[in-house]
Amino acid sequence: QVQLVESGGGLVQPGGSLTLSCAASGSIFSINRMGWYRRAPGKERELVATFIGSSNTVYADSVKGRFTISRNSGKNTVTLQMNSLKPEDTAIYYCNAVMTRVYWGQGTQVTVSS
Repeated sequence: QVQLVESGGGLVQPGGSLTLSCAASGSIFSINRMGWYRRAPGKERELVATFIGSSNTVYADSVKGRFTISRNSGKNTVTLQMNSLKPEDTAIYYCNAVMTRVYWGQGTQVTVSS
């Protein structure tokens, strides 16, 4: 079994920054993908940013240039640095990892509001 534990959500003003972290633990053999999705109120869950393999990254167009994903493969952690946050970034952010099956974290709330 694999567990994904997220941390770092919260309330921030527009233009501010937050850092989300996710740590994977348990029976980890090979992580094919690891990254972040989000679900805004009334919307479908969408990709934010993810690693594919050890170094390739994919970002949603809406966060390019503002968010940066990084990974510590040795510690099975992934971090999402979010800058220049906008109200439309408000959502529950979920850590995602793909191994022999797909795993999800419990989600962490990010609220961008003045």
